[in-house]
Amino acid sequence: MFIISHYPLAVVVCFLTMLCWGSWANTQKLATQSVPTTIFYRDYTYGILILSLLLAFTLGSMGSVGRSFLTDFKQADAQNILYALIGGFVFNMANILIVVGIELAGLSVAMPVGIGLALILGVVVNYILSPVGNINLLSGGVFAIFLAIVFSALAYRAKATVGQPISTRGIIISLVGGFLMSFFFYFVARAMATDFANPAPGQLTPYTALVAFAFGVVVSTPLFLPVLRRFASKPADGEISYGDVSRRNHRIGMLGGMVWCLGLASSLLASGEAGYAISYGLGQGATIVAVLWGVFIWNEFRGAPAISGRYLTLMGLCYVLGLALIISAK
Repeated sequence: MFIISHYPLAVVVCFLTMLCWGSWANTQKLATQSVPTTIFYRDYTYGILILSLLLAFTLGSMGSVGRSFLTDFKQADAQNILYALIGGFVFNMANILIVVGIELAGLSVAMPVGIGLALILGVVVNYILSPVGNINLLSGGVFAIFLAIVFSALAYRAKATVGQPISTRGIIISLVGGFLMSFFFYFVARAMATDFANPAPGQLTPYTALVAFAFGVVVSTPLFLPVLRRFASKPADGEISYGDVSRRNHRIGMLGGMVWCLGLASSLLASGEAGYAISYGLGQGATIVAVLWGVFIWNEFRGAPAISGRYLTLMGLCYVLGLALIISAK
C-alpha cells in the first residue's frame, strides 16, 4: 500500500487535508440553495463511503509495503473495527451540528468557532494518545487558535451593530459540534497500527480504518437527520423527496463527501510521520480556508462594519501563527 515516510511530505499532505476540510462546505452552500439540507447530507455521506472504498482498492492495495486492504480487513480484530465505526458515529453527530451552524450563522463563522474548538481539544486528546511533538510549541499553537476563535465570534457579533441579523443559536450549536468533533479522530487512531509499513496483527492500516469509519458515518446518518430537519429545514423542504432532486445536485452532495474524505485519508496517512496531534491540528487549520470562502465568495460579511474586517484579520493572523507553531512542534 502507499504510505508516507518523510516528515516534510507529511506536512504537505496535511495542507491537502486543510484545503479539503476547508472547502467541502462550498458544496453545501451551493446545493442547499435548491435542495433540502437533509438530502444534501445523505449524498455527502455516500460520497465519503464511495471515496474510502476507491482509495482502499487502489492506493490501499498496491505495492509491497504493509498489508493490502482485503488482507488487512480479514485479519483485523473486531474491537479495532468497532473503534473506527465509533469514530464515524461521533464524527457524524458532530458534523451535522456543524452543518446546522453553517446554515444558521454562515460558513465564515460556524467553521472558525466549531472547528477551532475541535482543533484545540483534538490536539490535546490526540497528543495524549500519541505524545509526538514539543509540548510548549503545541500549547502555544493551541492558544493562538483559541484567540482566533474569539476574534471570529467578535467579528460576527459586530454585524448586529448595523442591524444585520445574527444567530446566537448557530454559534452555540457550532460549539457543541466542535466539542464532539474533537474526539472522532481519537477513536479512528486507536484502531490503527502505529507502524504502517509493518502493522501489528489485529490493528488496521489507514485505508481499512477509513472504510470502517465511512460505514459508521453512513449507518448512523438516519439517527441524526432529525437534528437537521429540526434546525436547518426550510418551510418548503418537506415537499421535496430524494427522487425529486436532480442528478447534478446529488453529484454535488457526493462531491462534498469525497472532498472531505480525501482530507481525512491525507490526515491519517500523514499521522504515521507527523504524529496524530500534529496531523489532526494542521488539518483543522481548514478553518482559515473556510473563512476565505465565506468572506470572499459567499459575501457573508457584506455590509458589516469595518471593525468586523479588523477582527477577521486578527483571526487570520492568529490562525497562521497557531499553525506555524504546530508545524514547528516536531
